[in-house]
Amino acid sequence: MLNVVLVAPEIPANTGNIGRTCVVTGSRLHLIEPLGFSLDDHSLHRAGLGYWKSLDVTTYPSWDSFIERNGLSGEKGEGRLHLLTKKARRIYADARYSDGDFLVFGCESRGLPEELLAAHAERCERIPMLPDAASLTDADEWAAGQPARSHKALLQRDVCGNFVNPDDWRVSALNLSNAAAIVLYEALRQTGFPGM
Repeated sequence: MLNVVLVAPEIPANTGNIGRTCVVTGSRLHLIEPLGFSLDDHSLHRAGLGYWKSLDVTTYPSWDSFIERNGLSGEKGEGRLHLLTKKARRIYADARYSDGDFLVFGCESRGLPEELLAAHAERCERIPMLPDAASLTDADEWAAGQPARSHKALLQRDVCGNFVNPDDWRVSALNLSNAAAIVLYEALRQTGFPGM
């Protein structure tokens, strides 16, 4: 069984999509607080997450609590971590995944904390993407349809939940649920998931 870890997720739809992917793949979901949304029954029902009761999910108050409860301290435990970040040199498909590994993703607006990446630099992996200029051929048309923003520090989300810079309307990365699905399915392929 593989484990998907979300550190301080902010967008409930992303977490919901990842939860559904975990249900259909038999993976566990680990949520590290703070969460940008509520997991109470009313909120889950309102979001249409009827499958949530079928999900193997655990919530932790901190990274340290997550590490301790899952026996991930020390070299052997750290070897089961895969930290996904756009700041890594190694590509996720070059990594070797084993049953029981933990695929760790950061929050939508900031990714994983710098100190965590620095402490586990050899465990960092990335999904290769085209630069924005090559991938967004219609960026000017898209930006023209957006409302003007007066506060430059404001980050806006596009329809997929990606955070974009309102000054140049560039997509900075895949949204969280897409990134998690890409890496999870590669890990499942490597570990012999039925039908792959």
